[in-house]
Parts: sequence; C-alpha cells; structure tokens
Amino acid sequence: MNNMKPVKTLLSLSFATLGSLATATLSAQAAPVVFFDNMFTGATSFDSTVNSVDGTLNVDTWTSLPQGATIINRTDYSVTKVDGSAMFPSVYTLFGSSPSTNTSGQTIDISPSSSDVELSRLGSAIQFTFTTPVNGFGLEVGDWATCCQPSNLYISFDGGTPILVGASTVFGDQFLTNGGAGVFVGAIDDSGTFSSVQFWGNGVGEFLVAGGEIRYARVEEGSLTSVPEPATALSLLTIGVLSTAAKLKQYNKKS
Repeated sequence: MNNMKPVKTLLSLSFATLGSLATATLSAQAAPVVFFDNMFTGATSFDSTVNSVDGTLNVDTWTSLPQGATIINRTDYSVTKVDGSAMFPSVYTLFGSSPSTNTSGQTIDISPSSSDVELSRLGSAIQFTFTTPVNGFGLEVGDWATCCQPSNLYISFDGGTPILVGASTVFGDQFLTNGGAGVFVGAIDDSGTFSSVQFWGNGVGEFLVAGGEIRYARVEEGSLTSVPEPATALSLLTIGVLSTAAKLKQYNKKS
C-alpha cells in the first residue's frame, strides 16, 4: 500500500498541471496590437499590418466637414461626441513642426474634461459608429504633449476597457512629426469585431484635436494575436498524458 502513495501523488500533480495548462490555453486572451508613431510612419505601419494578413483597409481623409453639427455622417460611419456637443472641424498646424506641417485633413476638438480616464471619456471622447463592424482603427492627433502631464491617450472598442495608445510625461516628449505636436495612434483587437470606437485623452487643461485621416479595418479573428486553437490545446494535453504514463511506467519498473 505504501508503494501506491508516490503513484497517487504523481498522478495528482500531473493532472493538476494538465488542468492548469488546459485552462490557461483555452482562456488566454491576447492583448490588442497598438500603433504609436509620427503621423506618416504610424499610418504606414497600420496599413502594412492589416495588409499582411489580407485584412480589409479603409482610409477616409476629412475634408469639407459640416460646422456646428452634433453628428457627422461619412460613407461607412458616423461621428459624434460622447457628451452630445457640437463639432467645429478645422485643419490643425502642428505646434513646433519644422517644416510647418498640417494634419492630413480636418480635426475635431476633444480637449480632455478630466484627468480621470472614465470621466474624461464621458466628457470629451469622440465616437465612431460603423455600419459594418471593424476591429482596427487609427487616426491623427494634434497639439498633444504640449502641457498638463501626465497625459494619456485611449481607444476603446464597443465601450470596453480603455486601451492605452499614448503616454506623455513631460512637455515635448512626444513631438514626433517633423519635431511638432502630432502623432498617429491606432489599435487592432482581433478577438472579435465591433460596431463603435471611442478615442479620448485625459491631460486635463490641454488643447487636443483628433481626426485628419481616419483608418479603419477588419482582419480575421486571431490572425494577429492568435492563442492556441482547441486542437493545439488537445495536442498539449495528449503530450502531457503520455509523459505521465511514461513516468508511471519507469516508476513501476523501479518498484
């Protein structure tokens, strides 16, 4: 009877390990892919990533947007402020840029209303509502990192957990486009598809604009941040069971 105790212990440990492996494998969720760079390199990186997995990419340059509207309708989506306020689009010239550089198109004022992430979302975020679900989104941001640090930028899909896409801690640390206050930010979450996207910042007290050239995309689920498929998980479990059996066989021979 004493010889059975090590066997039981080995079995318990082995199957406990396999159970943990199965749980971790099947429940793992990969983080979204984040894009943060100057306006030109960032946009190119976003496009290349979508194209690398044969995704569908759309680019919309904001021109001739209406003034004073609370909703702006584009071909594939509509634009609103989460707080319902009116929008007055304009092209932004990047502070400090040399040579002088403008955003690719018009932008909308989304100056943060609070340093609290959720309160600023409610008071200043811009929302894009799509007619066909997407899972990739990017845009240009202007006049950021000019004051009021710490100042962060966030994207959220379908009102979910904010995704940090930019962080500034001191004046000028993110003047990335021709030395001026302009960046491209974006995110792709291939865990599913989404009907709305929100974008905002929390550097309360700073002037902040977003828009210019909007990028939105759809890639296959799991094509960029895939986790092991069920078949892979089953293979791992099978290997574990065989390993356990081999150890038991060796133990029996020694006994």
